[in-house]
Amino acid sequence: MVSVLFVCLGNICRSPTAEGVFRRVCQEQGVADQIRIDSAGTANWHAGKPPDARAVMTAKGRGVDISGLRARQATAADFYDFDFVIAMDDSNVEDLEILRPVDASAELHRFLAFAGSDAPRDVPDPYYGGDEGFEQVLDLITEASRGLLNHLRTADRPL
Repeated sequence: MVSVLFVCLGNICRSPTAEGVFRRVCQEQGVADQIRIDSAGTANWHAGKPPDARAVMTAKGRGVDISGLRARQATAADFYDFDFVIAMDDSNVEDLEILRPVDASAELHRFLAFAGSDAPRDVPDPYYGGDEGFEQVLDLITEASRGLLNHLRTADRPL
């Protein structure tokens, strides 16, 4: 089984959306039982709280239910517990590099590295913006989710 952890800042917008969308993509491709998926934040401000209501509503509009997820903070142990740690932006990558134990085996990637070549570098944080930001994030996450699954299919442990 392959394990993937999605990480953003607070674990209430981007990373729970990525968890839900990636889970759906895996279900659609018939590999959901071969991948363990979770999400976390680099900060602990929202630990135990559900995703942002706008993220929940936007995902639900596309058939993805993330309402049951709860925020948690990423830990050093995640780098041992997961095969892939997927960050939403460069700031998350920097924070995770500090947290990452030197002997950990998890691969750390920016999520949009798995999207098309015309994708931006980072998944923008929609928290302080309007509803259109959540729609844009969902579009980017959907594209990157498909790319990530294709990557996993060709990795050392193909699905």
